Amino acid sequence: MTTDRFTHDPALDLVLERDIDVPRALVWKAWTTPEHVKQWFAPKPWSVSECVIDLRPGGVFRTVMRSPEGQEYPGDGCVLEVVPNERLMWTDALLPGYRPAPEPFFTARIELRDSGGGTRYVATAIHRDAEGRKRHEDMGFLDGWGMALDQLVAHVKAVL
Repeated sequence: MTTDRFTHDPALDLVLERDIDVPRALVWKAWTTPEHVKQWFAPKPWSVSECVIDLRPGGVFRTVMRSPEGQEYPGDGCVLEVVPNERLMWTDALLPGYRPAPEPFFTARIELRDSGGGTRYVATAIHRDAEGRKRHEDMGFLDGWGMALDQLVAHVKAVL
């Protein structure tokens, strides 16, 4: 049994919370299978050119997002927590194997709970300071992560 020790801090965290009409197990599969992540993770017209996930604490969570102009933006992180079909947490503050990263930005936490016939989806971006939170918000966190979630739902319905 895993104890959840996370406490939300509105001064530091950005949250996207929504009920979606797809089963929790399929949302989990879409989040934890690289070939599926590549199909929905980046808000279009962006894309994901690479995804590597080693689904265990200390494992890698890596995506490379590609802009419409072809520029690539790698996101290297370390998996912190895996509770199948319930919670996935990773951070770019650490590299795989818990090695410190040179330029940390945020920690991601995905929570899934049953909700009617679908899933209660909560994505939280955790920042070390208010400036990082503001920068992420100004980058379009809610719109971008919301679009990606819509793409995840469409992908699950079409493929899974």
